[in-house]
Amino acid sequence: MMIKELDQIVLAAGLPEEGLQKGDVGTVVLVHEGGKGYEVEFMTLDGETVAVVTLLAEQIRSIAPREIANARLVARRSNKRHDLLTNGQQA
Repeated sequence: MMIKELDQIVLAAGLPEEGLQKGDVGTVVLVHEGGKGYEVEFMTLDGETVAVVTLLAEQIRSIAPREIANARLVARRSNKRHDLLTNGQQA
């Protein structure tokens, strides 16, 4: 089955530098070159974006029938620009 924009996908291998683990579920926001690559957004269950990453087709897979999602805590990543703006400083 071809993966298309707005499909939910499963990460096939962890990306520790992004705080992502194998099995994390993301949403495809852009398809590159007919499916050779994908821009995927990973979010917490309350809607906070954890990461938006460009991935190769072999780094993701479609959700399989009868799979269930699993909740886990993610470490809060430092976002210097966000932190400065929140504290009323210029970025």
